[in-house]
Amino acid sequence: MQIEPWLLASLLYLGSGIGLFIARSVMRSATPKLSRADWRWMLLAVLLGGIVAPVLLVFGLRGMTGSGASLLLNAEAVLTAIIAWVVFKENVDRRVALGLVCIVAGGIVLGWGETAGGNWLAALAVLGACLGWGLDNNFTRKVALNDASFIAMVKGLVAGTTNLVIAIALGATMPSASAIVSAAVLGFTCYGVSLVLFIIALRHLGTARAGAYFAVAPFLGATLSVLLLGEPITSSLIMAGGLMAVGVWLHLSEQHAHLHDHEALSHMHSHVHGTGDDHHDHAHVGSIKPCIRHSHSHVHRPQTHAHPHVPDAHHAHKH
Repeated sequence: MQIEPWLLASLLYLGSGIGLFIARSVMRSATPKLSRADWRWMLLAVLLGGIVAPVLLVFGLRGMTGSGASLLLNAEAVLTAIIAWVVFKENVDRRVALGLVCIVAGGIVLGWGETAGGNWLAALAVLGACLGWGLDNNFTRKVALNDASFIAMVKGLVAGTTNLVIAIALGATMPSASAIVSAAVLGFTCYGVSLVLFIIALRHLGTARAGAYFAVAPFLGATLSVLLLGEPITSSLIMAGGLMAVGVWLHLSEQHAHLHDHEALSHMHSHVHGTGDDHHDHAHVGSIKPCIRHSHSHVHRPQTHAHPHVPDAHHAHKH
């Protein structure tokens, strides 16, 4: 039995949220205390990335071929980076920018099987979805220091429930129980776990770089189709792999180091001591053994130093 696209999107998100809720319950994960600002950023991310963007994508897919939509979806990485660089002032250099171009070019080559074949309104809808996800990525970066599994769980539950209500209101027919369970398990694995890892990447790499790495997903999917489904190795797959490999290498080989200032900062996130991290040398009430991961509200003292870094949560300084 086929599932309507909107209903499928809701089941995938719900599977993500419910699966993470169960996982957190089993692991007895504590509920983090988010500030009002954090809740605002997260709700904006849920609204744009979990509700608006999937709806726009559904409308776009109705007027386009799958390959055409796949090509346009490469715009997500570009828009994510542009928003990070222009709006949120994340650092970028020529090497990183060129790496992003190579990765996106690889995605375009991979999907160049056929023309878009759709109307301009459908294309605008897909691009609108990419903009929604680009904003979602940047807004999620604002709360990425918090518990990643909690953020992903909330996004899944809120977006999934909202889309389910909309789908039913539009007359969607519920599929069989086995189809619902299959969609939920797929959503937990490919949405829930994936989003948790992506949030952790946002925390440590910055938005533009994490978005660029995420853009290699089409190539990985195509490679798995060759290995698991016996699909042929095409020239476009080889060319796309080469371009993406160059792009990833440019990012991984980035050496960004200079003298920079850290202003006083107070926040809460998971961290360890005794690993050569100059940013977490604060005192504790009681003793904390080295290399033991823990989380609490702490203050970073002002300091000036130089070392290799990326625009992570502690290096959002101007250049």
